[in-house]
Amino acid sequence: MTAVIVDIRDDQPLLSVINCGHPPPLLLRAGRSSTLDVEQPSPPLGLGGLSDNGYGATAFDFGPGDLLLLYTDGISEARDEHGEFYPLSARLEQFGDQDPARLLAVVNADLDDFVAGTLADDAAMVAVARDARGLNVATTGH
Repeated sequence: MTAVIVDIRDDQPLLSVINCGHPPPLLLRAGRSSTLDVEQPSPPLGLGGLSDNGYGATAFDFGPGDLLLLYTDGISEARDEHGEFYPLSARLEQFGDQDPARLLAVVNADLDDFVAGTLADDAAMVAVARDARGLNVATTGH
């Protein structure tokens, strides 16, 4: 089983990520999307004993105005009728200037239009934004 584990600091503008074979989180900052690739990928859950490296975390800046998107491979592997993958990072840049709940609603609607039918896999997303007041979190399943 794959997973991504995120620890968002309250006292500092940081987050830490452990990635156990899951699609990497996306960070939207100032209208640009980037992939949060960890320094040391970890094995899927339950297989940690097969690796000498264990589960290492990588720290990333996560300040006011930043938005983090966690998603399943049902989103990133969704295809249109021509077999093209859903361009999640580009869509995040296009739609990202919104609160997390609205962003997820817009991405879900866009994803439905893109696949023009039913997704082939389950899909879920979590969006977390940091603003001056703290964290704003939204989740969705598809």
